[in-house]
Amino acid sequence: MTEIRHRVEPRDIPPVKAARRLHLTMEKFWEVLPELIKRGFPRPDPTTGNFFLPAIDKWMESRGDKITGKPDAEAIMLERLFGP
Repeated sequence: MTEIRHRVEPRDIPPVKAARRLHLTMEKFWEVLPELIKRGFPRPDPTTGNFFLPAIDKWMESRGDKITGKPDAEAIMLERLFGP
């Protein structure tokens, strides 16, 4: 029997875990996924169908600034560089 020496934290997660990350049922996740993608939610990998967990977390964190009204530093920088 092989022992596991180091725990591996997955970075690619299946749709069921992506849905759970958003506290959604699978049915609701598939229903709202097109709208989430329009809002910048990361698309699944075209080969595996899995979602990149760090990108989901980054999307969720950036969304927080829009919800709380805090300025988005990246958006401000891009607007200053390229205009509105």
